[in-house]
Amino acid sequence: MRVLKRDGKTYRLPSALNQFQEQLYVHLIDWKRRNITESSGTSRGITYDAILPNYLIDQRPLIYAGIKIAMEEHLQRFPFRIHKYFNHMASSQAANINLFLPILRHSRASAILGAIKPDFKTLATEYLDHGYRIEFWDEPSGCLGDKNDVAGTDSDLAIAYYDQDGVLCLWLIEHKLTEKEFTQCGGCKSKGRQGRHDCGKSFQELVGNPSTCYYHDPKGFNYWKITTNNLEFFPNHAEDTSCPFRGGMNQLWRNQLLALAIEQDDRQPYKKTAFSVVRHPRNHALDRTIGDFEHLIAGNQRFTTFTSADVIAAAAAHADDSLRTWISWYRSLYDI
Repeated sequence: MRVLKRDGKTYRLPSALNQFQEQLYVHLIDWKRRNITESSGTSRGITYDAILPNYLIDQRPLIYAGIKIAMEEHLQRFPFRIHKYFNHMASSQAANINLFLPILRHSRASAILGAIKPDFKTLATEYLDHGYRIEFWDEPSGCLGDKNDVAGTDSDLAIAYYDQDGVLCLWLIEHKLTEKEFTQCGGCKSKGRQGRHDCGKSFQELVGNPSTCYYHDPKGFNYWKITTNNLEFFPNHAEDTSCPFRGGMNQLWRNQLLALAIEQDDRQPYKKTAFSVVRHPRNHALDRTIGDFEHLIAGNQRFTTFTSADVIAAAAAHADDSLRTWISWYRSLYDI
């Protein structure tokens, strides 16, 4: 923990923050003190000013008031794991819900989302919950074979929609707020690794012998099976002389594989899928990993990125009084 003193105020922050993270943490703490409480919470016995105190957790003060009921109803219909730090001002899970649910439950949702995704015509409200699901995975089939009660691949949000040709599609979205990196590979550091596991193998070598990947053997995950069946999606894979998915690209790879697997699964109603990352407009720590992934897939437009500011701008263009109230609240909270 690091104590920062600025303009006569004291901020108890995590020790290692980049410039953007520190700026947004300070803003979020100031917002919390003005709008929620001056009290703070703890993690592992240490007090941090960006964490809400325990007595407020059940009230979900970080969730926009206009969507609290919808979120609780969704949680009952499609139970999802509330993240450990959902009560943290920088919770990406809470920020994702605050960014999309006010739009998804609004009558102008299709017009707003269509401004972000050009092939989007109408929200498929008869699928999932009013056309969306938080923390989505292809339950119960689980094509990736990696899902259990505490781990596995899911997307922060899935949106079902009809494209301009009337085809039913699924849009998977991963949301990032202050994170420096996407989730990295856990297999390459697992204590269960054996001599045959070699993350130094190239992409092509792993396709030829996936048993050198801990996730394939002994875990039995289907990542390399799906990758092998979709090699054309990764046209620049020959440039990688070691596994490209050890770092932050691991999460992008797994979410993209989830999208591909769903599209190719006859049990699923969706005929087309896409995957996107949405992030805070000033979070540039993710640029390199996103750029590396875009290069690997040669700019395939089934993977796209945009910012929360883009979403807010699209909503503002179609806003009524209720949306304008939410937009003002969201901009104030997340410093957009």
